[in-house]
Amino acid sequence: MQSAHQIERWIERFPVVRDFSASHLQLARGTVAFPTLEAGAIAYELEDPCANYLMCIDGRTRVFRMSEGGREMLIYKVGAGGTCVLTTQCLLSGGGFPAQSVAEARTELAALPADTFRQLMRDSAAFRDFVLDDYTKLLSAVFDLVEEIAFAPLEQRLARRLLVEADADGIVWKTHQQLASDVGSVREVVSRLLGEWADGGLVEIRRGQVQVIDRAALTAGRPNHH
Repeated sequence: MQSAHQIERWIERFPVVRDFSASHLQLARGTVAFPTLEAGAIAYELEDPCANYLMCIDGRTRVFRMSEGGREMLIYKVGAGGTCVLTTQCLLSGGGFPAQSVAEARTELAALPADTFRQLMRDSAAFRDFVLDDYTKLLSAVFDLVEEIAFAPLEQRLARRLLVEADADGIVWKTHQQLASDVGSVREVVSRLLGEWADGGLVEIRRGQVQVIDRAALTAGRPNHH
């Protein structure tokens, strides 16, 4: 049973809910659930049926595919205030998930059952506009990722990933293996690049983390030519 606090947090994170009509708000509040995933928990598996429209209230999940050789390729991440484009696609098409999703941190979700999603898509212009606008933005981000993987050199992809993941102190709280998965490479190659950048004073390598030292050089996109 959802609490009033959970409902309030959901509406605060997704203001579109305030634009629902009274009947649509009653439908949504009566059917929404608030599952919580601990870090490392599986959000969905490859080919799983899609039972809910998922809205991320807090935390972060990573959506990825595994190659036959066991190599992981990041597709995108979903953070607080975001939705999962593959979930939307599956609900619209009726198919299973074409990828996997895992929580990277403790993650709180709002889950609208598929029947509620379809009814709101059909009857609520506010919800329909939100879903399609969000879907378009996420799809654009996926195409940007495909372009980057296809055309950007590895060192550029790794530099961008470090800049995206770095916190306010410039620290990226990830292992070399996790970074390799993010950029579609292998740990040995990423470790070699990071070692070269550390020798050049661009980053500092510590156990389980990398600190960005020279943000300008990484932003330039060709840090090995610094």
